[in-house]
Amino acid sequence: MRPPLTLTAVPPLLPDRDEAREWAERELSDPAYRIAEPTPLDRAARAVVDFFTDLFSTPLDGGLGPTVALVAAIVAVLLIGAAFAVWGMPRRRPRAPAAPTILFGEREDRSADDLRRAAEEGARAGDFDAAVVLRFRALARACLERGVVDLPPGATVHAFARAASASFPASREGLDRVADDFDDVRYLRKPGSAEAYRRVSEVDDEIRRATPRTAAVVPA
Repeated sequence: MRPPLTLTAVPPLLPDRDEAREWAERELSDPAYRIAEPTPLDRAARAVVDFFTDLFSTPLDGGLGPTVALVAAIVAVLLIGAAFAVWGMPRRRPRAPAAPTILFGEREDRSADDLRRAAEEGARAGDFDAAVVLRFRALARACLERGVVDLPPGATVHAFARAASASFPASREGLDRVADDFDDVRYLRKPGSAEAYRRVSEVDDEIRRATPRTAAVVPA
C-alpha cells in the first residue's frame, strides 16, 4: 500500500529565484527572440536618429545653429557610410515563389508574349498542332494578365471561352470556334492546320485590341 501524499510531496506551483531565472534564460534562447532583435545596422540608424533629436531639441546661442547643423549632417553621413561599410546593405527577404498557373490541365508559367513567340515558331516549322495549342494558351494567358478572367485550375477551354465572351461579346463566335479547334487538336487528336492557326491568331489579336466590359470568373 502506497503511503499518502503529504503537502511536501507536491511540487511547488511557483518557482524559486534560481528556477525563475533558468526558465527565463531558456525562453529567451528561443530563435524567435533572436530573429526579433535589432541588427547592428538598426542600432546605428537608431543612434543617428537619437543624435539629431537631441541636437535640435537643445537651444543654441548666437549664430552657432547653422554651423552645428552642418557639422551634424557631415557626422551623420560618415556614420551611415561606416555602418554600410561594416555591415553592408540591408538584405531583402526572399519572396516565396509564385504559384504555378494551370492552363487547361497543365502547368504553364510562360507569359502571353512568350507563348505567342513559341506558337509562331511552331507555325513556321509546320507544326500546327503545337501552334494552335500554344496560341490559344497565349490568348487565355493574356486575359489572365489583364485581369479580364479568373481561371481556376480545372477550367475547360469552352468555360474560358464563355467567360471571355462576357467581357468581349463581339468575339463570342470566334472564341467558341477556336475553343473547338483547341479541343480538336489537344483532346481529339485531330491534326492542326494553317487555317485553324490563322483563326486563333485573329481572335487573339482582336481581343488584344479590344476593351473588356467586365471581369469574369470562369467556372471550374
